[in-house]
Amino acid sequence: MHDPTRAHKLKTFGLAFGFWTVLALSYAASSVLGGISEGHPVAWYRALSWNLIDFYLWMALTPLVSWLGRLGAHGWRRFWLLHIPSSIGLAVLQSAVMLLLFFWWCGPSPRGNVLTLGDLLRNEGIYKFHLALLTYWMMLVVLRGFASWRSLRDERYRSAQLETQLAQSQLQVLRMQLQPHFLFNTLNAISALTVADPQQAKLMIARLSDFLRLTLEERHVQQVPLSREVQFLESYLGIQQVRFQDRLVTHVDVGDTGNAMVPSLILQPLVENALRHGLLSKNDGGALRIIARRIEDELQLCVEDDGLGLPSTGAVEGVGLSNTRARLRAMFGDKASLDLTPRSGGGTHVALRFPFVESGA
Repeated sequence: MHDPTRAHKLKTFGLAFGFWTVLALSYAASSVLGGISEGHPVAWYRALSWNLIDFYLWMALTPLVSWLGRLGAHGWRRFWLLHIPSSIGLAVLQSAVMLLLFFWWCGPSPRGNVLTLGDLLRNEGIYKFHLALLTYWMMLVVLRGFASWRSLRDERYRSAQLETQLAQSQLQVLRMQLQPHFLFNTLNAISALTVADPQQAKLMIARLSDFLRLTLEERHVQQVPLSREVQFLESYLGIQQVRFQDRLVTHVDVGDTGNAMVPSLILQPLVENALRHGLLSKNDGGALRIIARRIEDELQLCVEDDGLGLPSTGAVEGVGLSNTRARLRAMFGDKASLDLTPRSGGGTHVALRFPFVESGA
C-alpha cells in the first residue's frame, strides 16, 4: 500500500542528498582546478572525499538546525538568544570533527614534516570555523524560507478547504431546508393566512424572503458577526414559528457577544437538528434555546431543546453535526470543540467553543 508520509520523507531526503552532493562536487572541482592553476595539483579523489564528508556531515546536522529554527521562530529576542550560541557551538563541533579527520587522514605533510594538531588548528582552525559559521546561518535562512513557504502554502490550502466546506454547507442548507415539501408547506401556510390573517401572511413572506436572501448573500464569507448569524437564524425560526405557532417556543440570548466573529451558517444545522429530531416529533411541541457567552478568551454557543432527547442506543451524528465539527476543526484546529450531551430534565444540549475574536479586530 502506498504510504504518502513515507514517500514524502524519501522525496525530502533525496532532494537534500542531491543538494549536498552537488555542493560537494562543485567544491571538489574548485579545489582541483585551483590547485592546478597555482602549481600545486590536488588529487581529485582526496578533494572529492574530503568535501563529501564535510557536506554530508552538514546534511546530518540539517534536522537539528531545522529544529532550532522552529524553536527560535517566535520573536527576535528569542531568535538571537538561541541562534548565536547554537551557531557557535555547531560551528566549533563541525570544525573540530573535520580537522580531526583531516589530521588522522593526512598524517605527515607533503614536505615530509610531521603535521601536528597544533599546526593544523593554527593554519586551518579559524578558516574552517568561519566557513562552518557561515554555513550554519545560510542553512538557517534557507530552512526558515522553506518553512515560511510551506506555512503560506498550507494556509492557502486551508482557506481553499474552508471555502469548499462553506459552499457545501450552504448547498446542504438549501437542500435540507428548501426542499419541495418545505416550500410547499410554507406557501400553503401563507395562502391560508392571506385571508385569515394578512399581517401574519406578510410577516411569513418577509421572513421567507430574508431566509433566501441571507442564505445566498453570505456564500463567499467564511466568518460573520454573531449578530448577522442571528439574523439568518431568526428568519428561519420565524418561518417555523408561524407554521407551528404555540407548539414552538424559542429564546435567543447572545448577551454582549453580538460583535463576535463566528463561522457563517454554523447555528442553522444545530437548530435544524433540534427541531427535526427533538421537538417537532412531540405532539405538544417544546422550547428551543440559543445562548452565546464569552468565557475568558473563548466564545461558547449553546443550542438546547426539551424534546425527545438522544436515542438510547447513543447519538449518531448526521450530516449537519459532522459538517459543523469538520468546519470547526479546519478553521480553529484543536482550539475548538463540539459537545453533544443529554440535557438535564430531558432533551439535548449542543455546545460549541472556539476562540473569541471581535468583528474588525
